[in-house]
Amino acid sequence: MAHDEIVERYSGLARAALTGKIILDCSAEEFEQGCFGAAGYDDTAGLPDGAVRASLGCGNPVAVAELRTGETVLDLGSGGGIDVLLSARRVGPYGKAYGLDASPDMLRLARANAEQAGVTNVEFLHGAIESVPLPDHAVDAVISNCVINLSDDKAAVLAEAFRVLRPGGRFGVSDVVTDGPIDPVRREAAEQRVGCVAGSLTVEEYSDLLHHAGFVGIVIRLTADHGDGVHSAIVQATKPAIGPGLEIRPMRDGDAAQVLAVYQAGLDTGDASFETTAPSWEGFTAGRLPHPRYVAVDTETGDVVGWIAASAVSYRPVYSGVVEHSVYVHPGCQAHGIGRALLSAFIAASEDAGIWTIQTGVFPENAASLSLHQALGFRVVGTRERIGRHRGTWRDVLLLERRSATTGR
Repeated sequence: MAHDEIVERYSGLARAALTGKIILDCSAEEFEQGCFGAAGYDDTAGLPDGAVRASLGCGNPVAVAELRTGETVLDLGSGGGIDVLLSARRVGPYGKAYGLDASPDMLRLARANAEQAGVTNVEFLHGAIESVPLPDHAVDAVISNCVINLSDDKAAVLAEAFRVLRPGGRFGVSDVVTDGPIDPVRREAAEQRVGCVAGSLTVEEYSDLLHHAGFVGIVIRLTADHGDGVHSAIVQATKPAIGPGLEIRPMRDGDAAQVLAVYQAGLDTGDASFETTAPSWEGFTAGRLPHPRYVAVDTETGDVVGWIAASAVSYRPVYSGVVEHSVYVHPGCQAHGIGRALLSAFIAASEDAGIWTIQTGVFPENAASLSLHQALGFRVVGTRERIGRHRGTWRDVLLLERRSATTGR
């Protein structure tokens, strides 16, 4: 269904709700038995009847968003406002809840519900979830309730969610997913019952899009089975945490010059690698896996101050979950926790990607790198004595590895 058709469909439902009707977006039986609408909540006391009647979701994302007092939250596709009102209650008077919707009628309904509820720490915005009208790093949590599946550009939605989240921010949504590819006949049958299956992703596809957007700690938990391979699900993920004024995001081709400059600055210290000259960007990318690959950037200037990437240890299938990583922080930006934040993000992303062993080589003289890796669960498994000459001197290399406590078990 095209974007304009979706907006008109939900505008019609909003207009019906404004007249006091109970609205449905799927079959009545599915609505009552499938945890759709108000059936997905256990904390609607005190909310206006209009907000409850207009609930079209497939779960309760507020319950899993771990909202805290004073935080700011954004609801993508806020509809009649039930999740915004619940979020406003959770974050309290010093927090704020935004609702974003493309339907002016839904916004009118939501604002009326907020006014009736006497809730003032809310703001409803008109716009598309693929282009959020908020600045970077504006919110602590992004929630959504059975809306992302309706978008025809889900990668853009997740990229926008990542952009507006502050470092360490949380993504927690309810959505409809499939447990694998569904043939057209079964998909159409599920669409007739559930009402929002046509654009739904498989669990694997959803996870991959979150991973590519830059999220880590990805968990997709099926909550209700609607038949024909269709499920409601809770989807949770986190934006990598890092200190104030910084952000960790996926590495892009546009970062090439700055990534290589940080690389060269690290090589010039003499304790980072046997290499003495950074490769070309083509050589850099050819020798490293496309994901996970992150940069740490200054949010004011956009300058890259550190990066982390990995190479495959072997292309034999038995080593598919074993990688060797490199992490570099510009010498002028060290001792600010950047390396630790990058490595923590990389470890989390590796777990999501099914990597069970991360290896690295460290010169014994590089005490800072050795301490960092050991603090994050790496252990020295051996010493490669006099393995190579560096600037005319034979040097040892410590081989470190970190085994996943979950993946590969």
